[in-house]
Amino acid sequence: MAHDLTRLEHLLYRLITAPSGVAEGLANEKSLGESGLATVIIGDERLSAEERVDIYANMYFYRILDALKEDFPATLAILGDERFHNLATGYLIDYPPSHFSITYAGARLADYVRTHPVREEFPFLADLVTMERALIDVFLAPDAKPLDAETMRAIPSEEWPTLHLRLHPAHQMLALQWNLAPILKAAGQGASLPQPEREDLATIVWRKRNTVFYRPIGAGERTAIDALVEGATFAAICEVIAGGVAEGEDPAPLINQRLASWIGDEMIVRE
Repeated sequence: MAHDLTRLEHLLYRLITAPSGVAEGLANEKSLGESGLATVIIGDERLSAEERVDIYANMYFYRILDALKEDFPATLAILGDERFHNLATGYLIDYPPSHFSITYAGARLADYVRTHPVREEFPFLADLVTMERALIDVFLAPDAKPLDAETMRAIPSEEWPTLHLRLHPAHQMLALQWNLAPILKAAGQGASLPQPEREDLATIVWRKRNTVFYRPIGAGERTAIDALVEGATFAAICEVIAGGVAEGEDPAPLINQRLASWIGDEMIVRE
């Protein structure tokens, strides 16, 4: 009995998630024989066995569609309901969910958009999807205790040079080709969406407590953050920051500014 139940569960899963619908999914189920789905699902004068399973298949698709709309509100606002629906349909055919949690249903959407014809009209769309997905992933990323100013002051100054620091795990570094901040802000406010400007931007996305933030960073700060990602010592990080200061200038103000900003944003952890 348990074996039969397992086979039935697998059958229903294949039919409900069939990319082209239950009917086409049934055509591939040769093991059902001539009686087809009626051997395992009881139909009546109101609904056939196939129509009953079709209800669950539709529910499955629209639940994922709703989740994608929630996860990519700016993309939805750009495309509108109909085109977003069509985009999601094609995406789920090429990238069917592979994780039990619906949270990850849209994890590959940016990959799909990068080669989709919709980019001819909206060349910034792949970057926008990438950004919106990063906001989700960073929110869900592992936590760690950030280094705060009080803790830093309590460490004897002679130990600072060998202190190993690392960027908080709840972060992502993105290489974007468009300035998306105005679109994301407008979408969050329900306002009309502006046309984004083409601009190569290194952007960091991070979480402070339960809120996700993002901002562009320059080449100098990017180099220093890369050192943090590798778990560099305090002395090494100061050297990297100082390397971005013009010859003859005092690097101390910039070092203090960078460290104060990172600590205030809860971006650093102590190893």
